[in-house]
Amino acid sequence: MAKKTPNSIDRHVGSRLRMRRVLMGMSQEKLGDHLGVTFQQVQKYEKGMNRIGASRLQHASHALEVPVEFFFRDAPQIESNLSDSTGEFSGNSNFVAEFLSSNEGIELNQAFARIKDRKLRRRIVELVRAVAGDDEGEPEARSIRSE
Repeated sequence: MAKKTPNSIDRHVGSRLRMRRVLMGMSQEKLGDHLGVTFQQVQKYEKGMNRIGASRLQHASHALEVPVEFFFRDAPQIESNLSDSTGEFSGNSNFVAEFLSSNEGIELNQAFARIKDRKLRRRIVELVRAVAGDDEGEPEARSIRSE
């Protein structure tokens, strides 16, 4: 029997749920209490293994103090061929959203947000670009630098 892979939109919603929960310092158990489910069920939602229903998503939005739309921000787009009944979405999941919902992404963003000096933040971005091997001549790099 083949292992079922999570739907890309369920993974995205789950990763946004996890990101917000961690940013608020809330445990899976506490979120589960708010939603009336076990922490294991919250884990399944966060991994996209179980789909979170509309009413429960509404409860999650209240518990995590975000609008429901937050969970769908930057979500994969629906394919233009609507005759396909698989319910799958085109393209890969947004790698930036996946990184931002990872432990490293959350820690990096929290630490970066605590840096008050704008010039220092800019220099850190430039350092990371250099380490990553980004081409300094890219239009994106120039437009960001001019901010």
